[in-house]
Amino acid sequence: MMSHRHGARYSRWDGTQQLDTLDADELMSALSDDLMQSGNLDLALQRLFRWGFDREDGQKMPGLRDMMQRLKERRQEQLDRYDLGSILDDVKAKLQEVLDTERQGIERRLSEGRERLGEQGLATDPDREGHEGRSPSAADQGAGAGSPATGGEPGPAGEAGSPGGDGAGGGDYDAGLHRLLEQMAAKKLDQLAKVPEDPAGAIQALQDYEFMTPEAHRQFQELLAMLQQQVLQSSFQGMQQALGQTTPEDVAEMRQMLNDLNEMLEAKQRGQDTNFDQFMHKHGHHFGNDVQSLDDLVERMGRQMQAMQQLMQSMSPEQRSQLEGMMQAIIQDPGLQEQMSRLGENLGQAMPPGDWRRRFQFSGDQSMTLSEAMRTLDRLNDFDDLERQLRDVQDWTDLAALDDDKVRDLLGEEEVEQMGQLQRLAKMLEDAGYVKQTRNGYELTPRGVRKIGEKALSDIFQDMQKDRLGQHDLRDRGGAGERTDVTKEYEFGDPFLLDLPKTVMNAVQRGGAGAPVRLDPRDFEVYQTEYSTRSATVLMVDMSRSMLYNGCFDAAKRVALALDSLIRSKYPRDDLSILGFSSLARELKPVDLPTLDWNEYNYGTNMQHGFQLARQILNRHKGANRQIIVITDGEPTAHFGPGGNVQFAYPPTPRTFQETLKEVVRCTRDQITINTFMLERSPYMVEFINDLMRINGGRVFVATPDRLGEYILVDYVANKKKWVG
Repeated sequence: MMSHRHGARYSRWDGTQQLDTLDADELMSALSDDLMQSGNLDLALQRLFRWGFDREDGQKMPGLRDMMQRLKERRQEQLDRYDLGSILDDVKAKLQEVLDTERQGIERRLSEGRERLGEQGLATDPDREGHEGRSPSAADQGAGAGSPATGGEPGPAGEAGSPGGDGAGGGDYDAGLHRLLEQMAAKKLDQLAKVPEDPAGAIQALQDYEFMTPEAHRQFQELLAMLQQQVLQSSFQGMQQALGQTTPEDVAEMRQMLNDLNEMLEAKQRGQDTNFDQFMHKHGHHFGNDVQSLDDLVERMGRQMQAMQQLMQSMSPEQRSQLEGMMQAIIQDPGLQEQMSRLGENLGQAMPPGDWRRRFQFSGDQSMTLSEAMRTLDRLNDFDDLERQLRDVQDWTDLAALDDDKVRDLLGEEEVEQMGQLQRLAKMLEDAGYVKQTRNGYELTPRGVRKIGEKALSDIFQDMQKDRLGQHDLRDRGGAGERTDVTKEYEFGDPFLLDLPKTVMNAVQRGGAGAPVRLDPRDFEVYQTEYSTRSATVLMVDMSRSMLYNGCFDAAKRVALALDSLIRSKYPRDDLSILGFSSLARELKPVDLPTLDWNEYNYGTNMQHGFQLARQILNRHKGANRQIIVITDGEPTAHFGPGGNVQFAYPPTPRTFQETLKEVVRCTRDQITINTFMLERSPYMVEFINDLMRINGGRVFVATPDRLGEYILVDYVANKKKWVG
């Protein structure tokens, strides 16, 4: 596929195209969302492997399920293409062509006979004038092909001695011979009219029929040879020689080969020496060079026998009966039929149980021969085998066991390349340093966690760009700070951070070219500055079960990772600590956030303990602006009671509020600001938050999980930078 600005253009894979190479960054971006939800890296990798993902350029990176679906579609294409009944229709059409050619030849010879009589000035028997071609009487039928009037026994059509043939040429042709020809023609036409419509009956009848037309005889012999070859090939894939030959010597050789093969299979069943090498030395020219053992030979023949059985099962009862009858009519030698039946029984015992009675539903209209049908059935079984193998694949390591040539044959080169990418999925992440393999499975490295944080940060700011409304105004005046790359015309009171090239250029534009360049205060161009202070922040994330039930915790994890990434990249002098609190509070490392799972969630919302730990952490950062950011969906419902035991109650008790607000007072005394982001609003929550604001003076935001990141990050940046206009 070739991508364009306004869409995509698709083309058939021809082997020259190059798939866009996957890289580890794209893989990390694809699995980060799933990882944040499940908290399990192995599970996220498995889902990515099985379901694939949408790439940044809009293309789909297929997973294992997509490969299986594509395999089913290719298999269904075969079923939708062909008409199984056309196997017999093709034979019927060719048999009808033989009959038509024979009838036309008979009529032509009658016409030629009449013309020869006319040339000699002779007339046919007046009693027979106008009755050529009628059905002969009983007396007429007595003068058949063996009548002495023909000058001998009739041979194949057109031979000497046949009425109207080359032997009846010249002036010897008279009305008597012509009457004999008419009698023979009438008998032949009557025989042709009685030929059964079913292929088996037609073949049997024509094998006993003496043709009068050489072309019809040739057509029938070619059809017979073709059918013999197809029947034998359908039973013995790989027999490349003597299949189309029907001499007695060839039949005898085939019969002897089948007898030796049956004896070898029966010897194997008895546990005796099979003499396989001796058999191949004598008959190996029938099977090719790729048969290395008796097991190879049995598997090949068993597969063909399975395909033949499936072909029969896929036909209607009438079609099946006709095909079986046709095959019996083609193989007329009783000894050969006996050996083939014997071989079927031996192969059935030697082969493991298979899907032999499976029925395929063909629904197309494209015709096919018997040999083409067998190849199609064999290909359908290949599709099924590959599908079973794909169904057994557990992860990317199992793909190495698949046969690339088989995948390439059934699916195509593009799919082989895509499977190769799936096979290298975990290794790409390992090589990039994003994951590492341990005894317990794959784990994120610190670098991998930072990559997920960058993804979360990028997603949040992309959402902000999509919806410009509601953003915070970041512009405010303040004192001089760090220089930026943005310049402005100098105003009184601005820090004199001169941009000399622009200043000189302003003077040249004002005074014109020439030396010396005279500067004026109006030419001064100075860099703008931004005011930033060092800050220390503790992000307190509610980890109670309600956060999980309400679908809020994934958003909180994303915000924590995004804020960590923002501070690392833009404000490296700032400090960020992360606390998780439920029945108790504990400090979390950013590397732990993506893999937090169900086991981390507990009953209770113990903000008291969270504020205690946050205050202890922030008191280690003297001289910095210190703040606590609380993300919660509920009011405090737990506190430390006598003896340090956690006491939980819902609805919350006044004692829980009192103990929690005591910690708020301590934080306020230490000049720590508490900003709260509420994901739910309840009467208890409003009551508590009003008291918290009254004591601390911090701000409160009501946010939804999908806008949480925007509010927190924008608010953080707004309090970090104040532009000097």
